[in-house]
Amino acid sequence: MFLLSTLRIPTRSLAHTSRLPSLSTAPRRTMSQYTLSTYLVSPSELHLALQKNVHSKLSTAPKIIPLCASWFLPNDGRNGLETFKACRIPHARFFDLDAVKDPNSPYPHMLPSAADFAAAMGALGIRRDDSVVVYDSKELGIFSAPRVGWTLQVFGHPNVHVLNNFRLWCEQGLPTEEGEPEPVQAVEYAVPELNASRVVAFEEVREIAKEQGKEGAEEVQILDARSGGRFRGTEPEPRKGLSSGHIPHSINVPVSDVLDAKDKTFLPAAELQELFKSKGVDPSKPIISSCGTGVTAAVIDAALTEAGFGQQNRKLYDGSWTEWAQRVSKSDSLIRKIGD
Repeated sequence: MFLLSTLRIPTRSLAHTSRLPSLSTAPRRTMSQYTLSTYLVSPSELHLALQKNVHSKLSTAPKIIPLCASWFLPNDGRNGLETFKACRIPHARFFDLDAVKDPNSPYPHMLPSAADFAAAMGALGIRRDDSVVVYDSKELGIFSAPRVGWTLQVFGHPNVHVLNNFRLWCEQGLPTEEGEPEPVQAVEYAVPELNASRVVAFEEVREIAKEQGKEGAEEVQILDARSGGRFRGTEPEPRKGLSSGHIPHSINVPVSDVLDAKDKTFLPAAELQELFKSKGVDPSKPIISSCGTGVTAAVIDAALTEAGFGQQNRKLYDGSWTEWAQRVSKSDSLIRKIGD
């Protein structure tokens, strides 16, 4: 298997892998043997799909590929790659959030360039017509997998799903493997176009924050996935020296609110709808998801998908609070705390 994190090579240097020939020159079928119809899939659904789509190195048919996206906060002490090696879905690949990113950004794991994304996908042996099911560590349940799923979506990968979740997969006794992963053959993955309508930059969020509440301004809902204490400004940020607080007029939806307290799966759609409504979220108005560094914002975005909120007008603030707190001017009063 090709592991970006193991080789410690900058993603840009892998661009040549997208031109490598596939194992076979036989035409690939345009439809997979078994399709997954929803963005969130249960362990039993994925297990059945993998049984129907038999793994074979020689097959040229589209595959269903489990993609482990385990990632932990820098101060956690655990490592995504080591977690992947310790226990994973058979034939899974590992997507390293800390390797597939914009190497020139001062903010962590921002979106990579389209060329770097294509190189990473090709190095992982993933073709454009493969179905990808992204999953998290069993320790966290749902955390970073939605971010990787969202990344694949904004770069136009046609069939992307998130497993709900690997913790249940293990508890239900479904197959796992451990140790060094099997090698995969690098393939060609054409450089895609970024769907810019799914991403919002700092400058646009700043203008929205300045205009919110003014007569004639469009009402844009900014949902913040950070904890209540960080949002209110009563608890410190994990990154030293970074102010806590929130973007003016934003709504706090801690990521824990959208997950089951015990098994860390997403709440059912009806419960998510009620949750968002209780927070005052209007499904007909534009929504921006934000968090600390753009990872758990994608958890909120996935929950919105499940709830059917803002399907045609939803964006994610890639830089999120780490960028916001470092770039806003004090004179703009764009960092709010409870009591301000």
